[in-house]
Amino acid sequence: MANSAAASGDVKRRTFGEVLNSDMRALPVIIGLVALWVFFALQSNVFLTPQNLSNLLVQSTVVGIMAIGLMFVLLVKEIDLSVAAINGVTSVLMAKLVVDYGVSPWLAVTVAIVMGAAIGSFSARWVTFVGVPSFVVTLGLGLALNGLQLVLLPPTARYGLMGTGIDKIAETKISGITSWSALAIGLVAFAALVLSGIARRKRAGLEASLFSRFVLPLGAAAIFGAIVVMILNAHQGIPVVVLIFAILLGIGGYILKETRFGLYLYAVGNNDEAARRAGVKVARIKMAAFAIAGAIAALAGVLGASRALGVGVFSGGGVGGGTLLLESIAATVIGGVSLFGGRGSIHAALLGALVIGTVQNGLNLMGVENYVRLIVTGLLLVLAVSIDKLIEKAMGQQNF
Repeated sequence: MANSAAASGDVKRRTFGEVLNSDMRALPVIIGLVALWVFFALQSNVFLTPQNLSNLLVQSTVVGIMAIGLMFVLLVKEIDLSVAAINGVTSVLMAKLVVDYGVSPWLAVTVAIVMGAAIGSFSARWVTFVGVPSFVVTLGLGLALNGLQLVLLPPTARYGLMGTGIDKIAETKISGITSWSALAIGLVAFAALVLSGIARRKRAGLEASLFSRFVLPLGAAAIFGAIVVMILNAHQGIPVVVLIFAILLGIGGYILKETRFGLYLYAVGNNDEAARRAGVKVARIKMAAFAIAGAIAALAGVLGASRALGVGVFSGGGVGGGTLLLESIAATVIGGVSLFGGRGSIHAALLGALVIGTVQNGLNLMGVENYVRLIVTGLLLVLAVSIDKLIEKAMGQQNF
């Protein structure tokens, strides 16, 4: 009895700072996002309309999907500056196969995604085998891919995709019972993921309250999902591109939380030498992370081409990646993924993309010039990283 009491007395309640550093790391981002929505809602009576919110979500998908891929690379303490170029060159390749050679759209999209994965894997192999820093390799590769993109384009410097079938991706929406069924399937998958996490904690002998770790998250997800579906159904329904983004978030969450590969990603990012001594194939993990980033960038390129009804020199953000590369990195970091590896959750891609999309959408409604949007996005990135480092400093967990 005494031993039991002593054992229970040894259990130390976590401080708010410790909770904020782990379970509630996304709280500052959520507060900032809510503040942005309130600000833009006060500036424009159009901002909160179903049509504009639908547009905002669609505008956020390409950056959000790119952020998912970049997250895998950042988790292993690397950086891929070629993802925008991969986005552009693979989308142009896909269009060339469809328009010039009559290849099936499904096959062309598959080829583009496989090519993106191959390029990413090649980057990682160069980094791990030769030892050149990843930012140098991917920066140089990105410029080379920009040149290849120009070579693949026709003399008109553009491929139109109207009527090819690729255009249907961005045009398609689901509504009514289909949209609610999609939400129900998503909630079931989310519940299974949460229950799996609870079971894992119990096996490890950790606290696993059913109410706080299952009922509350599932209830919040159900309410949030229902609100989103109602808003989107008020304007034509759920765009397929948004649904694809949601599916990728679910798959990414499962990989990071429930697979050994996900565990290895965090282990390599926190201490690659310790991971190597523990038997983790560090080079293979990094190659897989870069391959995932490349494949997802290619998929984002296909979705972007579908929305633009074509590809050209502008695809992938243009030469150097343009704002697409910067916004993708900013979305990942603003959402809470560490630039120093080993920390980040899949919701970072969603939150970061919403922040970037909200700034772009809100300032456009206000009629503000594009340079102001770039300034605001840059300042938000610096602010997000600064808050992140201040939390780590307060908890004595600085990475430098």
